[in-house]
Amino acid sequence: MANNEKTGVIVELYDLTITDRKDDRFGRVVTSKSLKEDDLINIAVSRRTDLSPTTLRASLDILKEIAIEEIAGGSSVYFGLGYFNLTVNGVFIGDHAKWDPAIHSLHVKAAASAELRQAIKSTQVNVRGMSQSGIIINRLHDVTSGEDNTRLTAGGGVNLLGSKIKIAGDSADNGIYLTEQNTREITRIAGTALIVNDPSKVSFIVPADLPAGDYKLSITTQYSAGAKLLVEPRTYVLDYILTV
Repeated sequence: MANNEKTGVIVELYDLTITDRKDDRFGRVVTSKSLKEDDLINIAVSRRTDLSPTTLRASLDILKEIAIEEIAGGSSVYFGLGYFNLTVNGVFIGDHAKWDPAIHSLHVKAAASAELRQAIKSTQVNVRGMSQSGIIINRLHDVTSGEDNTRLTAGGGVNLLGSKIKIAGDSADNGIYLTEQNTREITRIAGTALIVNDPSKVSFIVPADLPAGDYKLSITTQYSAGAKLLVEPRTYVLDYILTV
């Protein structure tokens, strides 16, 4: 069932501002598409006409439910593309310390499978030079939880650190967006929720009624380091999935 065509990715370069060398760059893989489970099922059916989308969906849902139950119960599970197990955050004081939800929390640790690591090793890479937009978010900091690039807290503050991320220009598309990964529902951050709006730092308040889920954050802006704004807005999508 595997597709034997050679896989390839495109890498764009960005200024690496944390070093002394002015010509230092870092690379970022350009996201070619964003796929959901149903998209993967449709691809599988197109390669194997004897497979039913309904059967595939039912099988995936059953296996996913079982995997979640086992991981939540303390099992180490190999499922899909990786290995999953629980880790503990927070410090315990004394040999007989108790669990305190205000201090301690459980998190899922994931590691890529050997098959996925091998596929990445054999991927062809095309470096096409400097990014035309220059927009980059280096770090998203959730003020309430203190976590970076992992979480959003409804009603809490968020700091974005990067380059050329200031929301500027008269395009109706300019702004900050949160896209729920399962429903694809898009939430736009209101202009009144912006606290700081600078080229290297943008701070905002997450909507207090934002539903729980997994989100991706994107910024659209016409900001330019030069005297004139960009004619057309450009969009940057943060690589990380953010959990609310």
